[in-house]
This record gives sequence, structure tokens and C-alpha cells, in this order.
Amino acid sequence: MTPPVLRFADVGRDDVSAVGGKGAGLGELRRAGIRVPDGFVVTTAAFGAAVAALDLGARVAVLDPGDAAAIAAARGELRAAVASAPLPPAVRDAVVARYRELAAACGTDDLPVAVRSSATSEDSAADSFAGLQDTYLWVRGADRVLDAVRRCWASLYSVESVTYRLRRGIPETDLAMAVVVQQMVDARSSGVMFTRSPHTGDRSVVAIDASWGLGSAVVSGEVTPDAFVVSKVTGEIVRRTVATKSRWHRPDPEGNGVVEDDVPDDLRGAPSISDEEIAELVAVARTVEAHHGCPQDIEWAVSSTAAPGEAIVLLQSRPETVWAEKDAAAARVATPTPRAFDHVLNAMSGKPRSGA
Repeated sequence: MTPPVLRFADVGRDDVSAVGGKGAGLGELRRAGIRVPDGFVVTTAAFGAAVAALDLGARVAVLDPGDAAAIAAARGELRAAVASAPLPPAVRDAVVARYRELAAACGTDDLPVAVRSSATSEDSAADSFAGLQDTYLWVRGADRVLDAVRRCWASLYSVESVTYRLRRGIPETDLAMAVVVQQMVDARSSGVMFTRSPHTGDRSVVAIDASWGLGSAVVSGEVTPDAFVVSKVTGEIVRRTVATKSRWHRPDPEGNGVVEDDVPDDLRGAPSISDEEIAELVAVARTVEAHHGCPQDIEWAVSSTAAPGEAIVLLQSRPETVWAEKDAAAARVATPTPRAFDHVLNAMSGKPRSGA
């Protein structure tokens, strides 16, 4: 029986059903020797125990994916039901114990963490739930962590998430929510990178977007990031665009959450990462792609407090989906038969046509 909480060190790519795509991906990165801020996952078993009596699947199954008004009306009821469901004592105690253990390992009792959804159909090459569930950054203290976990569960029933699942035909019985709790990085710079061009699909390059502060500003599209395209073959930066970065996300000085603020004048037009950091990011990206065997969509950060040579960390990696879907569609396109008359022979033999 799956426990309510599992450490990153205890999970990997085969544990998606227990810890979701994001949790499994983080554990797998650790196994590949990649620097990842430590943490744990509140498992799908914990989610199931918390919502077992709510009959959520039946409430969603009757909704029409084209009826936005009905989905919006149901959304409030569904989210409130999850958010108000009492946590089973075993789940509550396990989350608190693991958070305190993580905090103690870092020499504090109120370690700031990111609390992020990790759905079981999330971050796969076939279905990408990225951005459809909630993320809470710079959460301090066990009580706030428990509250953020419940809000992540509830976000599984947002209008966007429910509509997405209905349109994709993803049954509620196949879906469960795990939640990642991960040590925050006080990022000097952060961003995303793709191990193939997101614009052309070119697999010979790594495309990097970077900006000052926490990566939430880049992921949310609130800032125009610096952009670099780097050849995997030569390591050359073949395209460099340094943007004017006017806003950044930083930890709230009050101690919980994140605030958006103006970037200091001397940083606005300056590159947010150095050429040496770009080279290290590309090397890490190639390692991760080789480990997974397919192009990756990676979130990363440069810590402002880490020791030299240990500043770059990965916050998650998932299969790239846009070009993966195009590749899959192209593979399904029928290839021409060697001879036109083969179509007739195939029809007579009952074989499907292979092309036209």
C-alpha cells in the first residue's frame, strides 16, 4: 500500500501512478545525478484518502465539455468540497513529519518550499497539464504547507483543468493528484530550456529563456526573457537576444509568498546569465535528454546562495509535447505503396490501404 508521503530519493520514472508526473520526474533527475532541490511528494494515495467520500468523478462525468457555463457553475462546488474535506490524521501527520525533517536538514524550522501539483496524467508526452493546476511558492511552516496541499488538490477542479480533461476524454477514474513539496531556491536568475527548438523542432539545438529572479515570471509570461539558442554539436551560441527585463518575482520580505517588483536599473538590460552558465545549462540539458531518451522541457534556476560550481539546479523536467505530437501525427501519415496496383491487391486481401 502506497504511503501518504514519499521522498524524492525514493521515487523515479516508474512511480507516476503514486507521485504524478512532476514527482516522478524529480526523483528520476536525482537518480541521473542532476542537482535538484530536495523535497517530498504527497502521494495519490493521500489524495484518495482525503476525497474518497466526495464522489467527484461522478459529478464531472455528467458535464458537457462544450457547456462552459455548467462547468463554471460546478467548479465552485467541486473546489469547495475538496478544500473543506478534513485531512485524514495519517496524511496530516506524515506531511508535517516530512516537512519538519526537510527543514531540520536545512538548519531551520520554517524552511521555504514550493508546493506544486503533480497529476498522474501531467507532464507526459501525450498529455500536458502544465499550468492547469496551482503552484504556491515560498510557503513557510507546516500549517501553511498543509493548506497549500489542499488548495493544489482543489485546483484539479478548475474550469480549465476540467474542460481539458473532458475534451481529451481523460476519465476521472484514471486521474489522481499528488503534490510536490520542494525546497525553494533563492534564485538570482531562472527560466526554461528546451532540448529542441520550440519554434522549428530542430533537435540540434538547446533553446534557453532566462530572466532575473524566480522562474514564475518567465513561466507566466509576465516578462520578456533573454533568449539564447545554442548548438548541441559545437556549443556555439548561434542566437542571442538580451531583453529589457523590467519586472521580476522575488520572495516576499514578510516571509511568505512571492511579490512582483521592478528590476533595478542596472540589471534591466544586462544578460541574466553568463556564457559560462549557458554552457553548463546546455551540458545539463543534454544529459537529461540522453537519460530520458526524448526531448525535454526543463525549468532551472541559478541559486544566489549556493557554493561556486553548484549554483545551477533543475526544478523539473518533462517531455516536450508540441513537437512530440507533430512527430506522432507525421508517423501516422500513410506512406505511398511501391506500386499503384498494390492498393487493389490490398483491398482484395482485406489489408488496409497504406497510402494514396
